[in-house]
Amino acid sequence: MTLWKQLQDSVRYANRYRISAALDDDLLGSVQDLSAREGHPPDEMILILLDQAVKTRRQMDRAHSGWESLSPREKQVAAYVCAGLTNRQIAAQLVLSPETIKTHVRHILRKFSLSSRIELRRLLDGWDLSPWLDRNNYI
Repeated sequence: MTLWKQLQDSVRYANRYRISAALDDDLLGSVQDLSAREGHPPDEMILILLDQAVKTRRQMDRAHSGWESLSPREKQVAAYVCAGLTNRQIAAQLVLSPETIKTHVRHILRKFSLSSRIELRRLLDGWDLSPWLDRNNYI
C-alpha cells in the first residue's frame, strides 16, 4: 500500500471520529494540487510536508523552551530586542546600564542557542511580546 493510499485511509478513518467530510476532501485535494504544482508524486509530497511540519514543530518547541528558561527581566529585554531596540535604547527604557543589557542579551542568546539578535527576532517572529514591553510589568 502506498503512502498516499495510507494517508487517504487515515484521513477517512479519522473522519469518522473527529474530522468532517469537507476537511477530508479539502486536505486530500490540497495535497494533490500541491503535488501537481510542485512536480512531486503524492507520496513524495506527503513526506516533504511531514518533514517541514516536524522541523517547524521542533523550532516552535525550541522557542517555547528557550522562552521559559528566561528570567522575567530577560523576557523583557528579549521583547525589546525583538522590537528592534538597541542596547542603549533598551537600557534607557529599563533604567539600566547598557553593559547590563549587553549581559542580558548574551544570556538570552545562549539560552536559545543563537548567535545573533537577528536570529532571535526571526525565532520569535509573530509572538505577542507586548506585555513584556511595559516597564511596569517587570516582576
